[in-house]
Order: sequence, then structure tokens, then C-alpha cells
Amino acid sequence: MKKKLAILCYSNGTLEIYYEQIQSLFQDNLIIEKYCLENGPIQKEIVADLILLPSFDAFEKVRHLIKKVDKVLFADRTISKGGLDKMMDIEEGTEAFFLDESMEMSKQMVSTLYEIGVDHMNLTPICPTTEGNFKEKMIIVLGKSSNIPLNTTNILNIGNSLLDINTIIEIGVRLDYLHILNRQNIGKSYKEIATANYGLSRILGMTNMSEGQLDILLQVIDDGLIGIDAKGSIFLYNENAGEIVGYTREDVVHRDGILLFPQIPFKDVLENLRSVREILIKINGVDLIVSVDPIVHSERLYGAVAIIRRFSDAESQQHRLRAKVIGKGHKAKYNFGDIVGESENIKKTIEIAKRMARSNSSILITGESGTGKELFAQAIHNNSKRRNFQFVAINCGALPESLLESELFGYEEGAFTGARKGGKSGLFELAHNGTLFLDEIGEMPPSLQMRLLRVLQEREVMRLGGDSIINVDIRIIAATNKNLKEMMATGGFREDLYYRLNVLPLKIPPLRSRKKDIETLVDRFRAEFRGSFVLSQMAKDVLLSYNWKGNVRELKNYIEYLVSLEIKEVDVKDLPFEIFEEVEGNILLEEDAEAIVSSEERNIYNDLKEDAGKDLPKYIFILEELEKAFLSNKRLGRRSLLTIAKQKKMFLGEQEIRNMLLYLESKGMVEVYKGRGGTLITDRGKNILNYYAKSKGFNG
Repeated sequence: MKKKLAILCYSNGTLEIYYEQIQSLFQDNLIIEKYCLENGPIQKEIVADLILLPSFDAFEKVRHLIKKVDKVLFADRTISKGGLDKMMDIEEGTEAFFLDESMEMSKQMVSTLYEIGVDHMNLTPICPTTEGNFKEKMIIVLGKSSNIPLNTTNILNIGNSLLDINTIIEIGVRLDYLHILNRQNIGKSYKEIATANYGLSRILGMTNMSEGQLDILLQVIDDGLIGIDAKGSIFLYNENAGEIVGYTREDVVHRDGILLFPQIPFKDVLENLRSVREILIKINGVDLIVSVDPIVHSERLYGAVAIIRRFSDAESQQHRLRAKVIGKGHKAKYNFGDIVGESENIKKTIEIAKRMARSNSSILITGESGTGKELFAQAIHNNSKRRNFQFVAINCGALPESLLESELFGYEEGAFTGARKGGKSGLFELAHNGTLFLDEIGEMPPSLQMRLLRVLQEREVMRLGGDSIINVDIRIIAATNKNLKEMMATGGFREDLYYRLNVLPLKIPPLRSRKKDIETLVDRFRAEFRGSFVLSQMAKDVLLSYNWKGNVRELKNYIEYLVSLEIKEVDVKDLPFEIFEEVEGNILLEEDAEAIVSSEERNIYNDLKEDAGKDLPKYIFILEELEKAFLSNKRLGRRSLLTIAKQKKMFLGEQEIRNMLLYLESKGMVEVYKGRGGTLITDRGKNILNYYAKSKGFNG
């Protein structure tokens, strides 16, 4: 005779979901009656072999209609994996309300969500009778709800609730229909349902469970399970194990697991009573990851169980986890089209970077602060074969050594005081298959330089406090505004690491060597900050003559400042540069705009004119040649200057050049390096040279 199940719910939508779930598993073997509180109070007596209720609150409403309360079963609920994915995509630390049909049900579901892994956000349970202002926070609902508060618009629907596997098994046990469930592919039915993560020892420790109950529960576990008793005989073999290794349950159960699967270290685990964690094996040509644990209870050995999964599945799972991390910020936003400029310097640099993107070798990007080194790094990643994977960036100079180490390499639980429960993945792991950008690499402490070198050599890392090796496939792009060769000479940077990183060197030109791009950049930043000002010709000329020590970043900051002034035309007096603080009283002719210098530099120029006398053109010649060399990233020595002078028929001797360089150095216009280091023009020297060229003898 068929058994009867009564289902009672608050809403018709939920009632239909539960009905379809149960009907698909028990089919025609079960009579199901449906009751819904949404349609009004239940009037008739509820008579059934089992009554499924959503909560104790619901039970109180129909208690007078139930003669035998021992026939009542309260439902355990969960959500779909799709709904779980929606919640996992929510930003960490988000405060949200969780709305369910009653406060009791809401609290139960919030507890379930925390249990299945939603521990990155704070959920406050509410129900239709909860009062309050919900406008500022997100409200998470199950399916279509007619109870959403009117004063909110931030709503996330995670789909209908579903009956958990434990409730399905309990229905089978209470109705003596467990044999029907055993004939169903319950694992397939529950493939898309998020189930609480039962530990294997917990499942196997349920000694009061029947063999049928255990088989059903083990079907919904994603991994393959192979269990042997103390003598090696296989007693446990779930459906996923069969799909992975290719044998049916009938092929393996009661056979010697140690002989049948010699690749799995069953024998070592039984003899040593020690677990083996995540080793790579091959069975029937398939790469597998296997972990084996002994089954010990009351100091007695009962056997061992192996958890197996395909290596490709493990890789896919890791990629999905990393994809979630990408959504939290580890993603390259910029491409080569975002790099503004038409000057030959920047176009040549972009072309070199594009060629580097096709390679898989390490890149060392050098350039002054503010030139856009990370912008180039992101563009390279987005044009590489790794563009579909994560771009992880860290500033090596922004963190203390201990924190930088834990961020890069990760740590195991208990590795140090304050370590997060469960440990933490390091950035090397997060960047697997993608790109790791190490900004300000020159700031990395020597001890970490050695560990980084090992990662580059071996392509493997070990977490702090850990004992297992983690293989990583990453591309390193490093950047610095320091001279690493000089640091190598003083022991501040490892020579072997430098040559590991500097496989593909990329130098970003400073803004002063690509002044053709300044007006284009001004237009870009003005549009970005939604400004509408125009520059006077004098203001334009000053922008073009300024040295831009902070490069593109400095220019962007100044444009943001000018937009904030909310004026229609920006003139010289509106510019924020310190260079104009001491010249406010001067009357500036438009043709003299680029000749503006500080009063100190003007005095130095006047001294030069007086001291040089008729030889002033010779000093100007030296400054001009040094500036040309600077723009070509070169330094000139005395002999080089002598050769150029002869070519241009400038009558200069080597000793005369030496004396002139010493004078210019004493005035801060050049820097003379010892040996064959050559001479470099300074910003002051360039300002004074520019002043001379534009003023043509202007005396201040």
C-alpha cells in the first residue's frame, strides 16, 4: 500500500518546488498532499504517514489539526549552487538582510548559508513582520517574494530554497522507502544543490546509519571515495570513484584494494597510521590527486579511505576560485589603447612592449615615478596568452618584511600569532597561470629576494608554516624607479635575481622627453575629470617648458586641480607650480613665457654671463650637447664633447672643457661622475639653458 506524505509551506511557490523535488525521487510510490498557509488558515485535519513542515511556527498554526505529532518532520533546507555562486560574488564584509517567510526560517537558513561557506559577509535575518529602514543595505530573498519591504531597491534573488539531502534521506527512513532512493540516481539529482560540507570522518562515524543511508549520502559528495578495511578489502566505493577510475562497484567491492590500486598508498597509511595529503598519481592513464586517511576509532584501526579527483578538475576548481578573486580586484584594466601619446619615444616603447607581450619571459620595467609602469604591465598582460587569467599586483615597498612575506607566499593555519583560521593563499598561488606584478622591486628585502629567486628557478612555493610544495605557473613583471645596477654594486640587490628579472628590459620615457604628448594628455585628463576650461597660450607654453619631475602622474594631479578651480580660462597665474611663487610681480611677455625661471636660477644665469663673458656661447654649447645626450639616455665625457666641438668647429681644448664642467657643476647645472661615468645635465641646467634660448639675453 502506498504511503502518504503531507507537505505544508507558507507560499505556493515553495510548496511546488518541494513537491517536484520529492516527486522526482519517489515517483508514483508516494501519495503527496499539499497544504499552503498563503491561501488562508488550514481548515481540515491533516492525516498522513508523515507531515513535512517548514518550521515550528508553522507547526503551531496547524498543531490542532494533527493527531499524531510523532509523524511530523521539520525540513532542513539549502539553496542551489547557482544561488551560492551569486552570494560568493558579493564583496567581502558586505552587510545584508536575509528575508525568509518567518524569523525562525530566516535564522535557520542564515545558519545553513554560513555552514556551506558564505562566511565573507554579515547576514541579519528578517521576516515580513520585521520593522526598520532597509534602504541602505542589500536584501537577499529566496525566489519571488511578495514580502519585500517597500523602502528598498537593492535586492538579490538567489532562487528558491530546496530540501537538503538529509531531509530526503529522513523521509525515506521514516516511510520505509529507503530502498526506493537506493534505486534512484540521487547524486545526479543533487548535482546542482549546495549541500553542507560533511567531513568524511563524521559520515563514517555515524555508526547508527544503515548501509543504505550511507550509500545515499556518499553519492552527493563531489569527490571519488575508495575505502578499505584493516585487511585491505574494499568496502566503500562511490559512484564518482567509478567515473574517475573506470571500474564499476561490482568490479572492485570486496577485492584487495592494495593490490587492485597499487598507485594509492593504502599500505603505507595502514602501517604508519599517518595520512598522505594530495599526491599526484596515474590510474588507467588519468592524472589524479589522491589523499588517504586512516580510519581509527577508540585506538582501533578499521581501515583507510582514499579521496580522489581528477587533476584537471582540481585545476578547474582552483581557476574558479581565482576567478572569484579576480572579481575582487586582481584584474588588469588597461590596454595599450589607454596609453596616450604620439611622440616617437612613447610609440617606440609601446611597440617594444607589444612584442614582449607575446613572450613568456620575465620583464623588468624601469622608469621614473609617475611614468606609468603599472599601466604598461597591465597592457602587456592583457595582450599575452595569460590574459584570461589573473593579474596580481603588489607594491614591495608598501609593506613591512614579515607582512610582505606572508602576502607573497601565504601561510598555514597556526603559522604565527594572528594567522587566519584555515590559512591563506599567497599571491604566487593566486597568480597561477597569470601574471604577478612586483612594483618597486628595488624595495624588496634581501631575505625575500632569495625566496623570490627560488620561485623563479623552481616554479614552486611553500607557504609559511607549511611542509608541502605548491607548483605555480606564473609570469613575473617587475618594476622599479631605482638603479638596480648601482644597488647590486653596494649589495642592496642580488645580482642573480637581477638577471632573472631583466630578461626583457623595458624603459619608460619620462614626460619631459615626450613633450609633444603633453597637450594630448591634458585633453584626456580634462575629459576624465569632466572639466571644460581652456588654457591661455602663456599657460600652454609654461606647461610645455616645465620639467615634470612627477611625470604623467604629476600632470594628472595638476589637471584635476585646475578642474576644481571651475574657471573658464586658465592663465599662468592659475597654475599651481612653485616655480611661479617668486615671480608674481614680473610683467611677462607672451613670447617670453617659456623663459620663466626662479629668481635663484635667474641670478645663476646672470653670474654665468658675467663670469663667462665672451665665452658664454661655449658654456651654452656644452649645456646644449649635454641636454641632447640626456634625451637620448646618454652621458658625455670630456673627450666626447671635444670630438663634437671639433666637428662643429668650436675651438675648445680638453683642459678648457674640464674647467668649464667644474664651473657648471659648482653652480648646480651639471653632475660630473668619476672615471668614465661622464657628465649629466641637471634640471637647473636645463631651466637656465631654456631661459637663455627663449630670452636671448633677457636680464630679468
